[in-house]
Amino acid sequence: MFIVKNKLVRTMKFLNLCILALGCSLNMAAQNAPVTPPIMGWSSWNTYRVNINDTLIKKQADAMVQAGLKDAGYTFINIDDGFFGWRDEKGVLHTHPQRFPNGVKGVVEHIHSLGLKAGIYSDAGSNTCGSIWDNDANGIGVGLYGFEHQDANLYFNEWGFDFIKIDYCGACQELSLDEEKRYMEIRQAIDKVAGSHIAVNVCRWAFPGTWARNVGSSWRISPDITPEWRSVKSIIAKNMYLSAYAGGGHYNDMDMLEIGRGLSQQEEEVHFGMWCIMSSPLMIGCDLTTIPSASLELLKNPELIALNQDPLGLQAYVVQHEGESYVLVKDIEQERGKVRAVALYNPSDEPCDFSVPLEVLELGGKVNVRDLVKRQDLPAVKEILKKHLPPHSVLLLRMEAERRLEPSRYEAEWAYLPCYNDLALRPKGVLYAPMAEASGGMKVSYLGGRKENYAEWNKVYSEQGGLYEMTVFYVPDKYRKLEVKVNNEKTVSLNKLEEGNGKSLASLSIRVHLKAGYNVVRMGASYCWAPDIDCFTLKRIGEPD
Repeated sequence: MFIVKNKLVRTMKFLNLCILALGCSLNMAAQNAPVTPPIMGWSSWNTYRVNINDTLIKKQADAMVQAGLKDAGYTFINIDDGFFGWRDEKGVLHTHPQRFPNGVKGVVEHIHSLGLKAGIYSDAGSNTCGSIWDNDANGIGVGLYGFEHQDANLYFNEWGFDFIKIDYCGACQELSLDEEKRYMEIRQAIDKVAGSHIAVNVCRWAFPGTWARNVGSSWRISPDITPEWRSVKSIIAKNMYLSAYAGGGHYNDMDMLEIGRGLSQQEEEVHFGMWCIMSSPLMIGCDLTTIPSASLELLKNPELIALNQDPLGLQAYVVQHEGESYVLVKDIEQERGKVRAVALYNPSDEPCDFSVPLEVLELGGKVNVRDLVKRQDLPAVKEILKKHLPPHSVLLLRMEAERRLEPSRYEAEWAYLPCYNDLALRPKGVLYAPMAEASGGMKVSYLGGRKENYAEWNKVYSEQGGLYEMTVFYVPDKYRKLEVKVNNEKTVSLNKLEEGNGKSLASLSIRVHLKAGYNVVRMGASYCWAPDIDCFTLKRIGEPD
């Protein structure tokens, strides 16, 4: 009887493990399902601003094909501000009589005849950015405000455009409209008139909020780019801690590319490479008929493009920040696989030495390394990756390990903050903030105060599941509380935290159960401020139930 019972127990354990493995496999399959990648193409604004015409746009479309960029994956030709003429007595929009005397439909047909897609531009308000910043009187009164359905029918059904960039100069600088309400009205009009397949770019010049993914496939996160190193560097810094908001076919837009417009070759490699590993849309902004050969070859680099167009659609995130150097990483090809993309980034004006423990990258054993810019293999590494980089440079790597390691640390700056935006509309809005003492040099501030103002890590990974010790590192301060919830189970309320001056770190430990695979961890405080969070660590101390 004992033998039979023992066999039965072992059989049941085996079946449970099989079911668990099957569940993990199905979960991974869902995670690895391909998503729509960031768009790639050319846009008129960087080089020409409002000074465009039908002949110019057609020439750029022809040049894209002739230069081999279409074959490399660039498929959009976007007409930005400057095509507007006027609205007639019925409110119907007409094109500029000199720049586009025959309208834009013929231009769209030419673009489509080349096997490319066509993009157009408008403003969420009444007036366009060109009317404000370029003194283009034709941009007055031609925005979408009050004409959403009419213009959507014109742009997408009559003229045949596939994409629209929606600016915010007229809506913000002149009318102070509400971003979310305004863009949602436009999205609903487009869906009703033309269909949800029309791609939309939200151009608000700062991360607008988590609502943006309900409107567009991409959203701007910074002011307009210029062909200067300080501009490229500042945009990368803006996007460094926004990885939680990209994914599922939606992307943080770092603005159009300034490749071929005066940056040094090394700076162009940083510019293009960081746009690729951070999964930004890739919209070329130079004159394609005169682009330097080195810049063209960089734009056509198939290994960097593959990084940007990876089927997982993930944005790289910072795993090490020492001095002025950064190390970023993301999964490619397969989530939780043995292959990861890594960037060693030196934005400073001085040379920098990198020393990166491979466990920080979650890579174990012998790791094969490939330089994606030079498209050549480098010597394999074990335990630690060491490199020396000159100023204004990046080393972009494909790294393939013998095994993938379970992570043990989760930084606050990786968390998804549902109440976060970068518009500075609230004096105490939740944000990612620098802190020298923090493990990654960053923390999350102003969590709590309401139930919906929490931090969430939705890919906390455990290979087998089980009992873990979670240690939370936080900034102690008076009268703050912390609520921790794992996988939507019972909230752990921590009411007695250490007091402090708000400048040093403290820690607390709790026991949590994780399931095998991905877990969701939330931290906040429903009715008061939570402490600023640096990170949390996990240590497995018990077997699965």
